Amino acid sequence: MQLAPLFPLIHPILKTTFPQCLWQGQPHLNEIALTFDDGPHPQYTPELLKVLDDYQIPASFFWLGCCVERYPKIAQSIYQRGHWIGLHGYQHYSFPKLSLPQIKESLTKTQVAIKMACDLDANSVLDVRPPNGLFTPKILKELQQWNYRPVMWSVVPEDWVNPGIEQVVNRVIKQTISGSIIVLHDGYYGGKDVANSVAKIIPKLLEKGYKFVTIDRLLQRP
Repeated sequence: MQLAPLFPLIHPILKTTFPQCLWQGQPHLNEIALTFDDGPHPQYTPELLKVLDDYQIPASFFWLGCCVERYPKIAQSIYQRGHWIGLHGYQHYSFPKLSLPQIKESLTKTQVAIKMACDLDANSVLDVRPPNGLFTPKILKELQQWNYRPVMWSVVPEDWVNPGIEQVVNRVIKQTISGSIIVLHDGYYGGKDVANSVAKIIPKLLEKGYKFVTIDRLLQRP
């Protein structure tokens, strides 16, 4: 069963219940954020970067630490292009399945991997998107105490189940409004079509007058 039709209904409830998370930007501005989870990937990420380069679009990447360790040069190429970097855990394990020390270790290991690959201060990489978007109030509280910033999403086309490029594009275009945070995947699940999907999504949203920004830009807004 595909859950994509439910996400627009669930989002307002989650946003109200957990206001500590960044769910979207300012609705009165035409800024939107294009974000990618689960990378870097040796094939899908370079294909995606080419599309972003062609349109000169900044994006935000939430990385798995194990993938950064496997493909440090790809991670470095993303960072050097000026894209924003966030954490997605060391491996793709849902946080509620881990103990609090295990979550902290997962995030710390990912920060270290990013530091080694990108020569980036580990303490500056603080934005966290929980794998599968799952957390508990207790986990959220600990993330904040550890000085991490939870970042979620508002547009979820469920590309990881491979519904097809046209379906992904249509869902994104239909759901995107000012302030939207769009989540796509450049990893093993969903990454196969990501470059082609984004190549169709970007011009359609540009035509609507949207400006693409990175997550840090949205976090700077009051």
